[in-house]
Amino acid sequence: MKKRNAVITLVVFAVVTVLLGMMVIFGLGTEKTGAASNIKLGLDLAGGVSITYQAVGDGEPSNDDMSDTVYKLQKRVEGYSTESQVYREGDDRINIEIPGVEDANAVLEDLGKPGSLYFIKEYDPDHNANYSMAGFKEDGKPSYILAKSIEDLEAEGSIVLTGNDIQTAQAASYTNDMGNIEYIVELTLNTEGTKKFADATTEAVAAHDSIMIYYDGDAVSVPTVQSAITGGQAQITGMSDFEEAENLASTIRIGGLKVELEELRSNVVGAQLGSEAISTSLKAGAIGFVLVAIFMIVIYFVPGLCAVLALCLYIVLVMVLLVLFEVTLTLPGMAGIILSIGMAVDANVITFARIREEITAGKTVKSAIKTGYEKALSAIIDGNVTTLIAAIVLAVLGTGSIKGFAATLAIGIVVSMFTALVVTKGLMNALFELGVKDVKFYGMAKERKYIDFLGKRKLFIGISLAVIAAGFICMGVNAGMGKGGLNFSLEFLGGTSTNVAFNEDMSLSDIDSNVVPLIEDITGDANVQVQKVAGTNEVIFKTRTLSAEERTAFSKAMVDNFSVEPETITAETISSTISSEMQSDAVIAVLVSIVFMLLYIWFRFKDVRFGASSVMALIHDVLVVLAFYAFTRVSVGSTFIACMLTIVGYSINATVVIFDRIREALKAAEKGDTLEPIVNRSVNQTLSRSLFTSLTTFIMVFVLFILGVSSIREFALPLMAGIICGCYSSVCLASTFWYLLITKFKKKEA
Repeated sequence: MKKRNAVITLVVFAVVTVLLGMMVIFGLGTEKTGAASNIKLGLDLAGGVSITYQAVGDGEPSNDDMSDTVYKLQKRVEGYSTESQVYREGDDRINIEIPGVEDANAVLEDLGKPGSLYFIKEYDPDHNANYSMAGFKEDGKPSYILAKSIEDLEAEGSIVLTGNDIQTAQAASYTNDMGNIEYIVELTLNTEGTKKFADATTEAVAAHDSIMIYYDGDAVSVPTVQSAITGGQAQITGMSDFEEAENLASTIRIGGLKVELEELRSNVVGAQLGSEAISTSLKAGAIGFVLVAIFMIVIYFVPGLCAVLALCLYIVLVMVLLVLFEVTLTLPGMAGIILSIGMAVDANVITFARIREEITAGKTVKSAIKTGYEKALSAIIDGNVTTLIAAIVLAVLGTGSIKGFAATLAIGIVVSMFTALVVTKGLMNALFELGVKDVKFYGMAKERKYIDFLGKRKLFIGISLAVIAAGFICMGVNAGMGKGGLNFSLEFLGGTSTNVAFNEDMSLSDIDSNVVPLIEDITGDANVQVQKVAGTNEVIFKTRTLSAEERTAFSKAMVDNFSVEPETITAETISSTISSEMQSDAVIAVLVSIVFMLLYIWFRFKDVRFGASSVMALIHDVLVVLAFYAFTRVSVGSTFIACMLTIVGYSINATVVIFDRIREALKAAEKGDTLEPIVNRSVNQTLSRSLFTSLTTFIMVFVLFILGVSSIREFALPLMAGIICGCYSSVCLASTFWYLLITKFKKKEA
């Protein structure tokens, strides 16, 4: 019976893996071939639609108004994709880039004309008709035509609010007293809007009037005023579904722009990183996976083989889920997948080490497998859940690429836990029942040299302080030389966008290999973004801000090497694609995620010092990697955020595993046992796991660094430094921090 169940397990695994693999190759019922083809790719990997708006009206808009407009538009276009980018071009233009979209006209129609939202009193037509009924639109909703101009309505005081008075507009739902779901839009007004709306709604209630929301030449909603609204919070009810509520909320948000805009141009543009970025990344991923598979099988024998098979299922599951959840995959998102692969390997390594310990202690293979999984469970759950908490917080509070990173990381963590705890275990048990029972197929724990980590704590702390101090000194020297403490890229500082019309339609691969190196020589920066304008010979090159001399050298290189007509080369200064508001949102998201991780570790370990030690190790890793950026002058761009988040997630997972072993040792400790040997023994027992997991993850990133294009290498290099640093801090510092806290602040015993 057991053999029969084992065969069924293997057959089910094979069938599911093959079917999912076929879905990845041949598609998910769409016109495209393969789930991989249906994964949404970001601007950096696939391109999208680029729309440029021009500010209209009297005078030049202020810098603050333009910045506010950019931020609000960013929130609006995230409805298309979290990876959408909005940035300034020159003084009075705003550029929007939306990935995965090919119809610019559809986007323009949906966005409407930003900056033309009004709340207008609806008077009784017999008294003072400000607008008249003009029939019905196709959706059956009434359409109104204003009988007076906006200027006249403003003059007579009929305009209650403008979009500038709205602070936020969010779709929501609730269950009413009858048990039915109501869909609403919740409005929050600013201080001035609160006062104006209180007066207007008080008058409207007395006169039985409504207040029409008028946007871009149409009435989008005519809600009835049921009571005076004086607190700055209002609700619009009556939506048929959540989508309708979200559309109205989006309309109100975009209508709240401080600058009125009109379309200047729109294009379909290609990938920013070029065609080679995807192909080399896929090759690197495949080679890295093969190397990791060989490593796992060589080190762990049959359990390693089971882990590799489970990882195959993991990969196809992640691809399918990326399509089903419509996640936009970018380079930072790929970092999340790399991290989750490392954590999938990690869960297996933790378990296999436990199994070998049980076999070495004299247990049978079957008993060792069962006990090994039981003992490894808490470490796996705590490590993964801690990182998952961070991913969820980042997905909720983050913006742009942070959301994409968080989504892929969350999917990867959940799938990796399933494949490690369920699939690998099931495969091992099946092979055991089919006769693979000899101890030689599973291995035994080897006795390793005992390392006194706590005894070397002054050395470790000294090394870390020296590296961090050197990093700050280097940043200070760089800043003093006028180069900036860090080499911030155009995503943070803005730069120059140069449009070049070539004499032929050059392929992306030709541009990557022939044109980009010339630009890199001129700028001394590998962070060159390339976008082709579909249907033309035009190519957009985005670089750091170029001086007058560099712009001249750029034009000369294009003319001399590609016979480009000088007058077809145009350059514009562009703002950062990561605005100050987005930067502050990112910082807040990271801080909140760290707080939640701290609280979770405190809850699980019943001692806040475990959480505090983990956070101290995280801060150490961030500062050391900052020092690496300062010394190497690697460009600090959008991938910098993903790199830091990857390191934080990786480090916290490794630290929690060691703390789990310390917690277990403390429970088993006898009276009279001292703390220092317990900590040292726990670190030594988990040392192979820390090294092996770091090595497998390092292999994946190292292959990416070797094969990738320059922009990919600039992402992989600091990530490799972070992996090494995360391993070092988890092994050499985290337990030391905890030991110092526990001995410095001893609990008062009852």
